Amino acid sequence: MKIVDIRATTVSVPLEAPLRHSNGAHWGRFVRTIVEVVADNGLVGLGELGGGGESSERAVTSLKQYLVGHDPMDLNALQFKIMNPTAGLYNNRVQIHAAIEFACLDLVGQLLGVPLYTLLGGRLRSRVPFASYLFFRYPDRDGRGEVRTIAQLLQHASELKDRYGFRTHKLKGGVFPPRYELEAYHALANRFPEDRFRFDPNAAFSVEEAIRFGQAIEEVRNDYFEDPTWGLNGLRRVRAYVRMPLATNTVVVNFEQLATNLRDPAVDVILLDTTFWGGVKQCVKAAQICETFQLGVSVHSSGEVGIQLATMLHLGAVLPNLTFAADAHYHHLRDDIIEGGKFSYVDGAISVPESPGLGVKLDRDKLAEYSAVYKSLGNYPYDRDPGRPEWYSMVPNTDWADPNVGLN
Repeated sequence: MKIVDIRATTVSVPLEAPLRHSNGAHWGRFVRTIVEVVADNGLVGLGELGGGGESSERAVTSLKQYLVGHDPMDLNALQFKIMNPTAGLYNNRVQIHAAIEFACLDLVGQLLGVPLYTLLGGRLRSRVPFASYLFFRYPDRDGRGEVRTIAQLLQHASELKDRYGFRTHKLKGGVFPPRYELEAYHALANRFPEDRFRFDPNAAFSVEEAIRFGQAIEEVRNDYFEDPTWGLNGLRRVRAYVRMPLATNTVVVNFEQLATNLRDPAVDVILLDTTFWGGVKQCVKAAQICETFQLGVSVHSSGEVGIQLATMLHLGAVLPNLTFAADAHYHHLRDDIIEGGKFSYVDGAISVPESPGLGVKLDRDKLAEYSAVYKSLGNYPYDRDPGRPEWYSMVPNTDWADPNVGLN
């Protein structure tokens, strides 16, 4: 089996409502680049990465000069063809490699007639649990879906729990003043006394604010405090004063950073993202290192649609040390570009696909529909907030000196 073509299509898939975060917002949609790797036997493997447009599509399809004629089974050579360490100083292709790797693993699984989890050594669980992943949200264009007040947050969380069965709840903070988000987090914990919780301000707190906030939530049933401040040194300072595990998906996303964290611990839980780490195989390798050194792991979400979600499910299926519910933005999506529509949650978990490869196929009509949406709307500035067009994020966010910022 040899690669004969690589295709890339940008899509814009609608969200229930715009999702706010410390750096800006997801403006009511996710923009993703869908990758298709075509083999000489007619099989098509699927991949996905964040962002899109002509430059992203060109970055993917330009790899045809390296990969046409390549055997998708030859995954070790694939990594060095795309992510040569020296060339990587000038051409950061980590996420592109991930998308191509997804597609190659999909091809191999289809050829052999086995699911991806079999290629990774066999599944240990058939269902992967997920957290509710709660955001403060702007209303949609019809004026619905807003999450701004604590009452709205509790109602939204209750609806998600009733609908999907979540038993773990993650609140994305860094939007409102810390004192307000602290009140909101305690309200969530009180609403669901049997459940687990995690808080993520996207590194927007100063070290001192992170310590104050962390100490104030120590009695909550926390899984971990995620990226409370920026950088390994800042996290080490917080870790020294806060009695709960710290987690990151921002400053331990490669093996050099993982080694640094092992030598001089700053975080306790590594959030493995199949895109950010450069592929599924890289995540499995990182998880094995974490298991050796008894660090926790979980599965991170980077705003995926069904193709990347499938990689997250297969990853979750094979990790013996996955002791936390995974993250996914997925329940915020209105639709998907895979056949059969969106994956289903049952009791807070999603079943691991059992069909060969990734176990998902493109819905060509949906691909065309959401490609047309992208062409109509284009990209959006992830690091800008549509409700505050002149605002921009700072680390730490010194706007919080005014306790009323963002509440109106």
